Amino acid sequence: MKLISIFPQNRFQNRLCLLTLSVSLCSIVVTQSATGQQDKVLFSSDHPPTQSETKSAKSIDTISDAERSSLNFVDYDLDVHLIPAKSQLSVRAKLVVRNVGTEPLTDLAFQLSSSLTWESFAMRNGDRIVPLVFAQHLVDTDTDHTGQAKEAIVTLPQPLAPGATIELTTFYSGEIQQSAKRLERIGAPVDQAAAADWDKIAPDSTALRGFGNVLWYPTASAPALLGDGAKLFQLVGKTRLQQADATIHLRLAVEYTSNPPDAAFFCGQRQPLVAVNENVDAASAANAPGVATADFPRHPLGFRSPSLFLTAGAATTTDNNEIAAVTDHYDTVPSYAAAAIKVQPLLKEWLGPAPLTTLNIIDHSGQPFEDDSLLVAPMRAIDSDALAPSLIHSLTHAWFRSSHVWLDEGVPQFMSLLWLEHTQGRDIALQQLQQQINTLALVEPASTEAVDQPQGGQSLIQASDEIYYRTKAAAVLWMLRSIVGNDVLKQALQGYRQIGSQDDDPKEFQRVLERASHKDLNWFFNDWVYQDRGLPDLTIASVTPRQLPAQGLKAASWLVAIEVRNNGDAAAEVPVTVRSGALTTTERLRIMGRSSASTRIVFEGTPDEVIVNDGSVPEIGASTHTKQIVMH
Repeated sequence: MKLISIFPQNRFQNRLCLLTLSVSLCSIVVTQSATGQQDKVLFSSDHPPTQSETKSAKSIDTISDAERSSLNFVDYDLDVHLIPAKSQLSVRAKLVVRNVGTEPLTDLAFQLSSSLTWESFAMRNGDRIVPLVFAQHLVDTDTDHTGQAKEAIVTLPQPLAPGATIELTTFYSGEIQQSAKRLERIGAPVDQAAAADWDKIAPDSTALRGFGNVLWYPTASAPALLGDGAKLFQLVGKTRLQQADATIHLRLAVEYTSNPPDAAFFCGQRQPLVAVNENVDAASAANAPGVATADFPRHPLGFRSPSLFLTAGAATTTDNNEIAAVTDHYDTVPSYAAAAIKVQPLLKEWLGPAPLTTLNIIDHSGQPFEDDSLLVAPMRAIDSDALAPSLIHSLTHAWFRSSHVWLDEGVPQFMSLLWLEHTQGRDIALQQLQQQINTLALVEPASTEAVDQPQGGQSLIQASDEIYYRTKAAAVLWMLRSIVGNDVLKQALQGYRQIGSQDDDPKEFQRVLERASHKDLNWFFNDWVYQDRGLPDLTIASVTPRQLPAQGLKAASWLVAIEVRNNGDAAAEVPVTVRSGALTTTERLRIMGRSSASTRIVFEGTPDEVIVNDGSVPEIGASTHTKQIVMH
């Protein structure tokens, strides 16, 4: 399998002088000339770049990180022209940006990969296109694989007020080659750095993962470095969350010689590339240059960094088109098909009779990458049993979608736990859940006197860190399973997935689940989803056993009163178990934050101990509490 690059760099020179200019500001189309020949129509501009436009603007020393962070992208309209043979990318980008800061902005700061060059900026003023003054310089930041960004500081004729938007058009170009400079700078071995930073435009592989990996489209943010704790990863998550409501449109043109590329994947979605060969002589067409195009309609960006991949060959599909794999390792496909068959019954049971879309896999060496139902990862012929645990996560993305990241990523994580339970038992699944919870407990606030948002926490509906929208989300779904029951949660997930990708109401899933369960779940969603109140902190306050008199032939039984204290702010509903050897009796107990609750359990036999929580409810500390029963 080959990945074909998608971003060219240099300005239009030599070859581009032969291309026909469009009357539109910047379009990528293929037209038929009067002579019957195919003409390539690429970029044209009512405002070509000139040297005078780059002379005066604010310098790097006077632009602040607050100003850099004050821009939010509302809409991207990208015309992208690629020459993979030269690793080149040329782009006309029409942008709508909003000032989300508290102060007016006279200068706007935009970043691209350091290997790209800004060529011009203009703004729309009524029916006129007004050139803008800008300066560009390098900024150290690991949001790009080179470890630097080419930052343009654009001076506006009037300040952009807080909350106001502006429409800009910019041209830029350059080369995008593989670089691992940012990782090598912090001491990563060359081979490991290359396995992590594999973004490039090249004849044999074109893969661009976007902000946090390679800045192939305009971005705006404060710099972040890998050596500064988790700052870079937090910035990537916050940027995705902030721009989730933006819309994006891509028109793509790829120059090729000989064989055209087969398809493009943009933001996880596949489009076939329509190829037009320049040579009308069939005898010479095999080695003639051409242009392949695709148009991805405007759609909401969602919680992602825009990514772009090109594939050279057609995909190999499994039965029912459940998986479409672009690979040269054809012997691996049967293993993936067999693994999909193994996990299918569980997916059908919980999520519905069939997937919503095909799982596309691009066979690519290096660290895996996923975007919804697109998986980019090495494909190897391994046993289907070993492949199934990782594949169920990706297949869940093909089966279930939500516009809310905690569901979109949490449900696949939850299904992975269910698969572990299905194949190795509940205890093993709970051990895995507990390991994940231990990580969550390190970042969750211990407690707070405030009722709303604890310092440092993230509500699931505003989550930007994986530890929340994956780990905590999976734990929340596991708890809901215990509260409403398996059948009810299955019904809710299957009903919700029909509307999930269009759901713009953060409370819709709660309503679907309440209709299915006939339970009021507001107490749970308020503490665990809509707000982050930290984690519960449970203790067994008291255990009081009392023997009941024997009745008839029945042996004497015990009434065990258990009081549980919650010193945390989040409510919890936990299993409370009385045990004697292999004999157990369990009831569920709800303890609100900063309070106590009691239950009484009738136990047939002589009780030995009480167990509160079985590891299924996250806590600040240990998630299982035991107390020996002392008889008086």
